[in-house]
Amino acid sequence: MFYTCGPNEAMVVSGCLRSPPVMIAGGRVFVLPCFQKIQRISLNILTLSVKSEKVYTRRGVPISVTGIAQMKIQGQNKEMLAAACQMFMGKSEGEIAQIALETLEGHQRAIIAHLTVEEIYRDRKKFSEEVFKVASSDLFNMGISVVSYTLKDVHDDQDYLHSLGKSRTAQVQKDARIGEAQFKRDAVIREAHAKQEKISAQHVNEIQMAMAQRDYELKKASYDIEVNTKKAESEMAYQLQVAKTKQLIEEEKMQVQVVERSQQIMLQQQEITRKEKELEAKVKKPAEATRYQIEKLAEAQRAQLIMEAEAEAESIRIKGDAEAFAVEAKGRAEAEQMAKKAEAFQQYKEGAMVDMLLEQLPLMAEEISRPLAQAQKITMISSGGTEVGAAKLTGEVLDIMTRLPATVEKLTGVNISQVRHTG
Repeated sequence: MFYTCGPNEAMVVSGCLRSPPVMIAGGRVFVLPCFQKIQRISLNILTLSVKSEKVYTRRGVPISVTGIAQMKIQGQNKEMLAAACQMFMGKSEGEIAQIALETLEGHQRAIIAHLTVEEIYRDRKKFSEEVFKVASSDLFNMGISVVSYTLKDVHDDQDYLHSLGKSRTAQVQKDARIGEAQFKRDAVIREAHAKQEKISAQHVNEIQMAMAQRDYELKKASYDIEVNTKKAESEMAYQLQVAKTKQLIEEEKMQVQVVERSQQIMLQQQEITRKEKELEAKVKKPAEATRYQIEKLAEAQRAQLIMEAEAEAESIRIKGDAEAFAVEAKGRAEAEQMAKKAEAFQQYKEGAMVDMLLEQLPLMAEEISRPLAQAQKITMISSGGTEVGAAKLTGEVLDIMTRLPATVEKLTGVNISQVRHTG
């Protein structure tokens, strides 16, 4: 029959055909029933709390110590597994743990007795390493390997550790204050040195920067002088070349202008010659023909004008003679009329004068009423009790006419009304 086990346990087969017994850690094995026997042993890790109460140290101070240990039966090592099978076969995990715990506690108490409280308290790692080292050798012979051991707690009932802690605390505080003061002092000193070094480095740096700036400025000034000199020479050479080029261009332009002017003169001369020929062909010869025609026409017109002038002069002379004769005849008639009027005036005197004045009265009335006839608008204002309108205006004109005999009498001394009455 086949039997199997996990990696956390081991099987031991003994009996017929199994001498010495076969040990299998985490595997399977064939077992003959009734002839062979199979047993199991746990390979689980065991956690033990190792307590040592009131153990006197080397100086007689009782203390209690608690440690934590991790251990297990080593299944990969055949010798250790065989030793463990011999020691613990048929025992439970609790029984195995109790045997290992008693062994560890004995070693822990022995190591506490060889050390002082200060050594245990201050250097727990060293204590744990000594317990681990001493216990491992004994447990190894039992087939058990110690995986780890750690000191968990140290205490006492006499307040020794508390007093030690106070003293240590005071010492630590004293050392801390001294260390802090020394640190502050050292810090101030280091800070002062650092500031001094900083200032010195800053001054050195500023000096170096000033020297570098001075060297830079000197070199830059030297380079600037050289560059400006070369630049000025280049600019002067450029300007000189530009001037030469401009001069050559101007000379070429002048030559071009001379050539163009020569060509223009030549063209103008050719144009003048052409225009002269054209003028001669189109103007001069036609002009000569026109001049000849005009001269002939002028001569004909002059002859015609002479003839017309002579005819007009003759006509005027004849007309003048006729007008002179008419004027002379008219003058003789008017003279005769005037003579007759004079004779009439001599004969009738005042009657003739009155007759002449009467003939002129209508003309005088016309002249008196002319301004009124030319007026565009006449506004008549009545003061009441008199005529208004055209009758009023006509009356005014007639009133003026009735005043004429008195005026004539004053001018000539002739009374018209009396002359008529007498006649």
